[in-house]
Amino acid sequence: MCVGVPMTVIRADGATALCERRAEQRLVSTALIGEVVIGDRLLVFIDSAIRKLDPDEAQQIDDALDGLAAAIEGRPFEHLFADLIDREPELPPHLRTERH
Repeated sequence: MCVGVPMTVIRADGATALCERRAEQRLVSTALIGEVVIGDRLLVFIDSAIRKLDPDEAQQIDDALDGLAAAIEGRPFEHLFADLIDREPELPPHLRTERH
C-alpha cells in the first residue's frame, strides 16, 4: 500500500523541489501542482506532490500516520486522532448521496 505523506519544501527549482520529512529528504516533482516556495507543506505520493497542505491538515495527517504506527505496535494512539473524538464519522462530500 502506498500512502501520501506531508513534506516541507526546503529548496524549490522549477518543476522539482527538495522536500524534507523527519530528517528524510527527497527530490519531489511539482509538475502537478505548479510553483512552490520554501516552507510550503506538500502531500507527496511516490515522489510527486499532489497538492499543497495547510499546516493544520499536514499535522492531522502526520498524527494519523503516527497513530496507525502506535496501534500496530500496541501503544496508546487515541490522542493522535483528536479531530475524530466526540463526533460522528462522515463521508467526504463527493461520496454522499442527496436525500430528498
